[in-house]
Order: sequence, then C-alpha cells, then structure tokens
Amino acid sequence: MLRNREIVILLTSMCIICVASFIAAAAFFSFKAALFTLITSVLLIGCSLLFTRWRYREIEKLSSYLRQITSGNYSLDVRDNQEGELSILKNEMYKVTLMLSEQKSLLKRDKVLLTDAISDISHQLKTPLTSMMMMADLLNEAKLPVKKRAEFLHSIRMQLERMEWLVSSLLKLSKIDAGTVAFKNDQIIVKKLIEKALEAVMIPMDIKEQTVSIKGEDKTSFIGDLNWTCEAIINILKNCVEHTPAGGALSISFSENVLFTEISIADNGEGIPKEDIPYIFNRFYKGKNAGEDSVGIGLAMAHSIIKSQSGDIYVKSKRYKGTQFQLKFYKQII
Repeated sequence: MLRNREIVILLTSMCIICVASFIAAAAFFSFKAALFTLITSVLLIGCSLLFTRWRYREIEKLSSYLRQITSGNYSLDVRDNQEGELSILKNEMYKVTLMLSEQKSLLKRDKVLLTDAISDISHQLKTPLTSMMMMADLLNEAKLPVKKRAEFLHSIRMQLERMEWLVSSLLKLSKIDAGTVAFKNDQIIVKKLIEKALEAVMIPMDIKEQTVSIKGEDKTSFIGDLNWTCEAIINILKNCVEHTPAGGALSISFSENVLFTEISIADNGEGIPKEDIPYIFNRFYKGKNAGEDSVGIGLAMAHSIIKSQSGDIYVKSKRYKGTQFQLKFYKQII
C-alpha cells in the first residue's frame, strides 16, 4: 500500500501535522498534553490508514469486476444496498452490466437474424441463377430452334426481373429497418390512395376476370407518406389477387373516426390456413398456399411500412371463404 503515491503523500502530511501538534503542545502547554496529542494523532493516523486500506481494497474489487466485464462475463452481481459513494458506484456499475448484457443478447439475436436472412437471400437467388445458367448453356447450341431460343430468352428476362424486384425490395426493407427512411407527414385522401394502388394490379385482375368494389367517404384521410403507403397496399392487393380464383371479387372499404383511419381489403379467395396466420408478415415466410414464384417479401414489406408510420395491420381469414386485411392509421396528437 505504501507504494501508492497518494498514500505516501497522505501519510507524510499527517506525520508532519502530528509532529507539529506535539511540538506546539509541548511548547505552549505541558509534556503530558504533548504526549496525549501525539498518541491521539497516531491513533487517528492508524484509523485513517485502515479506512484507506479498506477503501482501496473495495476499489481493487471493482477494478477486477470491470476487467471481468470487459472479458464478457456479465453474471457478476455487485449490488450494494448500503449508503455511501462506493455503494452508489457499485449499483451504477451493476446497471451498466445489465445494459451490456441486454445489448449482447440483442447483438447475438441480430447476428442470427442476419445469418438467416443471408441464407434466405442466397436461396432465393440461387434458384433463378441456376436456371439462367442452364438456359445460357442451351442457347450456345447452334441447332437450337428459333422458337425455343426465343422462349429461353424470355424466361431469362423474367428471372432477371424477378431478381431485380427481390434485390430492390430487400434494399427498401433494410432502409426501413435501419430507420433511414424519412416518411413524409402529408394529408392522404384514402380514395386517391386506393385508386393509385389499384393501377398496379389492374392487368392481373383483368386477366383473371376479377372485380373490385370500393366503399367509403370521399373525404376520409390520414397523415402519412403517400408513396410508401401506396407500396404497402399494392403488396396486399397483389397477395389478394394471387390467392383469389378467376372470377373472384375484392372489396375495399375505409372509414375514419376520432382515433384512427381504417382501411379494409378483403377477397373471397382460398383463405389462409390457421397455422400460417401468425407468420404471414415474417420475412421469407411462405405458407402452404404460396405460389411457386412467391418469395415471402410483399406482406413483410407492407407490415414494416405501416408499423413505421405508427399504424397497425391485422389479418382475418377462413379457409375457402377469403381473407381480410385491416389497416389502422392512428391520429397524430399535436
């Protein structure tokens, strides 16, 4: 302990004060008073040294605790319910330890999710790439019929468009997850929003001879980002069109109250199996009724966009009776 510079300075100062007190007591009072002063000073110095030694031992324990934390051990508990600065320091360090432990768990979970996401993306890209490589090899054959060559080229183009959509969607999702998307706060007229979203699915609806009905007040509105919300609704509509048979019908209704604006999108298609409903908004999840070209991105993106605008999305479905998506956009309190 005497190797500590602070202790040496403290001990030297106290010894000087002790000697000065002894000399002053001997000079102005008596030898007995001086002796009493010396004994008292020595006892005080001893008590001070004992207390300082105890304090440095506690500090050393805390230093050891910090070293273990830096090595990744978050299981130690140094909480102290007593009074004093050291006890406060221990409790604050324990709080920091808990926070670091939680951050470690979150990072570990994010690492697992990232690994799974990379695996899913690789799987989604591997299938079209393999198909295109095979068709590219076949295109090298000089005797390949013109009709077959045109068919392969068309297929390659379709696969490339699918890959472009997948990469674009993943980039959008990653931006939303990272919180780098600046969502606008504009007044959105729901009827115009629905009409804009329907433009993207009118061709497949015409091909399948499906109909759509729209019901709601023309003035119904909410605060949000028109383009991003439109993309979310397009993905929901595509899902409804895909799982509704030829000649089927879609219905869209919307309403507004003092708390939120609600949009309901329903179809009379095959419905979603009960066991798939809790997972349909998960990225890359493909239910039992998913089409061959489905990658499980559309509904995940719709969910992220709506939740990022302080909204909610729910789904109700019955087998062979259709599916209903309910979107709620809550009023902003100024």
